[in-house]
Amino acid sequence: MGHRLSKITTRTGDKGTTGLASGLRVEKDSPRVLAMGAVDELNSCIGVVLAQGTPPEVRECLVEVQQQLFEVGAQLSSPGQRRITDEDVLGIERAVERFNARLEPLKEFVLPGGSLAAAACHVARTVCRRAESHVVGLNAIDPVENDSLVPFLNRLSDLLFVVARVLNKADRNTESMWRGPRA
Repeated sequence: MGHRLSKITTRTGDKGTTGLASGLRVEKDSPRVLAMGAVDELNSCIGVVLAQGTPPEVRECLVEVQQQLFEVGAQLSSPGQRRITDEDVLGIERAVERFNARLEPLKEFVLPGGSLAAAACHVARTVCRRAESHVVGLNAIDPVENDSLVPFLNRLSDLLFVVARVLNKADRNTESMWRGPRA
């Protein structure tokens, strides 16, 4: 792969633009860059979850998700490329089903929190929802040419919710439930 990142400070973005992998320069506040930034932030949030210590199966799953999120970023940075597939979406769905099968069914909404790892996973889930919104917004004005990208992020937020519950269960934390509408 060579020395792709041997020079970190380039000064090429000092005037408010950034370069895409395609070679195109765009404004740093463009919908594409906002989507890429939200995906990058999501990947960092997952790194915080992993830094808390996670069961091996959760760790393996989330490290694979981080790899896939780099593919999402690469696709967003290279208009016209298709890096996330229907199989990636199905893989996330299978992980949701596998982890959720170990949990008690929900009767109420779960309040974010619990262990540090679970709380960080809830933060990652909300960042994932924002990344999904940015991709939807980008797609409305500049199609990302991939029918799998939004479903991938949608399923990923489901996975992060379920993994937060799994992490609380592993740490023997009781989940706090929303008490419902006020009378």
